Amino acid sequence: MKRLLIAAAALVGAAAAMAPANAANIDLFATTASTDTLSLVSVPPPGNQPQNNPCLICGTNQPGQPTGFGFNNYQQSGNTTSFAEFSSGTVGASLAQDELGTGYSVSFLKAFLISQVGMSGITFNIGIDVNTATGSGPEVLEAFAILNLTQHTVLSQYSLLTPGGASLATNNNGSGFPDYLLTGFHIDRSDINLGDSLIFYARWSNTSDGAESFFLVPTAAEPVPEPMSLALLGVGLLGLSAVRRRKDIAA
Repeated sequence: MKRLLIAAAALVGAAAAMAPANAANIDLFATTASTDTLSLVSVPPPGNQPQNNPCLICGTNQPGQPTGFGFNNYQQSGNTTSFAEFSSGTVGASLAQDELGTGYSVSFLKAFLISQVGMSGITFNIGIDVNTATGSGPEVLEAFAILNLTQHTVLSQYSLLTPGGASLATNNNGSGFPDYLLTGFHIDRSDINLGDSLIFYARWSNTSDGAESFFLVPTAAEPVPEPMSLALLGVGLLGLSAVRRRKDIAA
């Protein structure tokens, strides 16, 4: 019996030794061949943040948040200068750092985006509101990712695969006024099923003033021509080419 207990203890110890120490929840998500890269654009969207809702990760209440659209009103304490936060689809959520929130169902997100842009082929950007104290160095966006919570995959990322991040100088001073955009995510993808849930992740550092905000900015995708439209376009081009040939012969 004593030998069995010793053997069991040895197995537990070996398993603990193999487990990564202080593994972050973001490490639960794997990159795939479909993982793409978001672009950081230093052109702020118009208006103030309540006009650019809904919020995904914000360190303050959002009175303009659409009814039923949850977000992470993330916890802040002491002199914390770096954050790693997930979004939450639960209304009233207030997550600790690196706490995994609930996801947004794809059907919910698609219905919301369609209600905003009026078409099914839609994309969205991520707006970022930066707040930096005068005299402090710029904050650093270390990483951002859009994740499939159902399949535990990374759909799109910024600086997650190749760490380095970017300094975020204040472009639009004042709490509640957006400074940057991360572009551009298309929700109609082969690696997303209608029954999946999506979640968002942000990691940033060198904070020095009011809370940062990450919010959804719906955008309309470029329309894709229907097959019949493509056929008519081809016929038109052939006709134009024939007319030009006849003019060349006549000349």
